[in-house]
Amino acid sequence: MDAYALQRSWDQVTKHGDQVPLYFYSHIFVSHPEVRSMFPLSMANQRDKFVSALGRIVSHADQLENDMSFLQHLGRDHRKYAVVAEHYNAVGASLCATLMHFLGPEWDEELAANWTAAYQVVARVMVEAAEMSSETSPDWWDAEVISAERRTMDLTLLRVRPSRAFMFRPGQSVSMEVPQRPRQWRYFSPANAPRQDGSIDLHVQQIDGGQVSPTVVRTLKTGDTVKLGAPIGERLTRREGDTKDLLMVAGGTGLAPLLAVLEQIDNEWQRSGTGPMVHLLHGVRMPWHLYDRPRLRELAGKRPWFDYTEVVSDDPSYPGTRGKVGTVAARQLLYGRTAMVCGGPQMVAHTLERLGSAGMQPEQIKYEHFYYAAAGEHTVVPALPGQETISDAQQSPQRLSPSDTRVDPVRDVPTADAGPRRGQGVRVPRSAG
Repeated sequence: MDAYALQRSWDQVTKHGDQVPLYFYSHIFVSHPEVRSMFPLSMANQRDKFVSALGRIVSHADQLENDMSFLQHLGRDHRKYAVVAEHYNAVGASLCATLMHFLGPEWDEELAANWTAAYQVVARVMVEAAEMSSETSPDWWDAEVISAERRTMDLTLLRVRPSRAFMFRPGQSVSMEVPQRPRQWRYFSPANAPRQDGSIDLHVQQIDGGQVSPTVVRTLKTGDTVKLGAPIGERLTRREGDTKDLLMVAGGTGLAPLLAVLEQIDNEWQRSGTGPMVHLLHGVRMPWHLYDRPRLRELAGKRPWFDYTEVVSDDPSYPGTRGKVGTVAARQLLYGRTAMVCGGPQMVAHTLERLGSAGMQPEQIKYEHFYYAAAGEHTVVPALPGQETISDAQQSPQRLSPSDTRVDPVRDVPTADAGPRRGQGVRVPRSAG
């Protein structure tokens, strides 16, 4: 297949903006009305997913055979929508019809053959992954809500328990459907390592204009039954027993998957008495967003291997560390450490830029993203774990490129921390003390 031809033609099509997904879904619903029930009544969020996923796949069409993990995850994930192999024919036909409509005379035999070849690879990988996973796991897991705690004005901490064994690794994400919003799945990251009782903690932040998160925060209650999709993502996971020192950088509810990894490390330390040094920095806009402060302060006081720093960006009266969490992270001891970064797109982009400028190599920085970033950009995640993408009625936040080095005024930004101090106690930063 001609990757350049695919990319060039897709660039031409995307110039038509929202008309593209609108045409695609109109075509597939008219030509295959039986698939309409598989989609939510409101298609706003689904349209965004279609454009993002397709753009990601097309822009790397020449790498499909070498990088299958994304497509395999996508294939397994689509089982929860009751997608079967026959549905891929409908999607492929409507995709080609959409391309023909917007490309006009440029849609010739050769270009059609290239798109057909690329789609065949995509469909084959997704179908095979779905078929293989169906032999060992269900399409989704029913889970009972066993607690729902409104921790702040716009944040609820859920604890759910799947009705059957649900295996995941600390740092992964799972999709969830709530009964009040059928067929509208959103991704959240478990905030704990696997437990014997099978329960899972999820941190859900309400987004104004969101289609699901307000319902979860306001109305989901103990006793409700939700559905969970298969866990996905590997970039924020670590190998059991790995002693590599970590610098964890979280923004908002991006804290959740890092808490899971932190709990994994703590479990290992309690069993063996050894483990990596870990420094967690939690960046928020206002102090009351530090929703897990008591537990983390307590852990920092009890574990000689753990440091915790709170960073507040938008409250000039805050007496502790202020500024952007990425800026603060870049002033820590970086040598010999692996960084784990999780948060919203702008926070992740800024943190990657700051850590890179401070000397960290790309292979030393781990961050989750389910779509490839555009060339030269670090816009890496579709939504912050625990949040959802906003509706079409709202303007998307401006993307932050690595060249944007604007920072908030910083007060009391610490100098590089003291590094490994096994057996020397623990320093609790002034912002945590």
